[in-house]
Amino acid sequence: MSERLTLALDIGGTKTAAALVTEDGALLERRRSRTPASLGAGAVMAEALGMARALMADHAPVGVGIGSAGVIDTDTGTVCSATDALPGWTGTDLRGIFHRELGLPVSVANDVHAHALGEYWRGAARDQECVLFVAVGTGVGGALLIDGHVRNGARSAAGHVGHVPVPEADGVACPCGTNGHVEAVASGPALERAHRVAGGPVTRLEDVVEAADRGVPSARTVLAVGARALGTALAGAANVLDPDLIVVGGGVTAAGKHWWPHLRQGVTDGTIPALRGLPVAASQLGADAALLGAARLVRREQG
Repeated sequence: MSERLTLALDIGGTKTAAALVTEDGALLERRRSRTPASLGAGAVMAEALGMARALMADHAPVGVGIGSAGVIDTDTGTVCSATDALPGWTGTDLRGIFHRELGLPVSVANDVHAHALGEYWRGAARDQECVLFVAVGTGVGGALLIDGHVRNGARSAAGHVGHVPVPEADGVACPCGTNGHVEAVASGPALERAHRVAGGPVTRLEDVVEAADRGVPSARTVLAVGARALGTALAGAANVLDPDLIVVGGGVTAAGKHWWPHLRQGVTDGTIPALRGLPVAASQLGADAALLGAARLVRREQG
């Protein structure tokens, strides 16, 4: 194939995905597997490299783009810090290891930052000047996009919407090691845990949503509280940033009618009058967004 392809990877606490991406944003020959997080950083890297090599067997990509969980030092491509969703991930030299193993230039960003870039390139954030993006899944991450560029911040930590304090999380332990952050009540694992505490025999978020569909009050309450808490956190961020819109993605959004109205109400109730009517849009690209964003990063950095 003569077209220039980019190898893109999305490494998260739950799943790892990879694909070859064309110049116009088409995804080819995708791979996906469960992230072996409990086995440590070495196992996670081995899985990701194996997927990359499989995709390179019949193609010669021009570079590698990686969206990874954790705070990423974008100058070095190293994981500065990570939650316990990926034990031992802090300090992993993603750029160095992938360059050494694959012999290609490598660009690395936080996975949610990559997701936001993908939505700007081909999704819900296209052509918007200022966008606040949030992904709600295993954790709660965010990104601020201005003119299509993610603002990383002085310490590469900008966009941590999940670590905004909210009243609903007061005293609740957060995976980052502190208490009271919205991730502790709004992430997928937090919703599952809250429903178990309420007496629901659940092991997956899908079980909570199914119970809500059946009219189980505790399931509906758990989803409503988590969504509204996140809406409150997003309203606070919006009051500071005044974005054109908020885009929300991630697996928790599949809770649908039991979740979205409460999220939007939380945003409405928490924003100042000047921001009333601020649009809150659903991600259009789903899990593909981070792969597209990682590929986009490579194209930009290589010119």
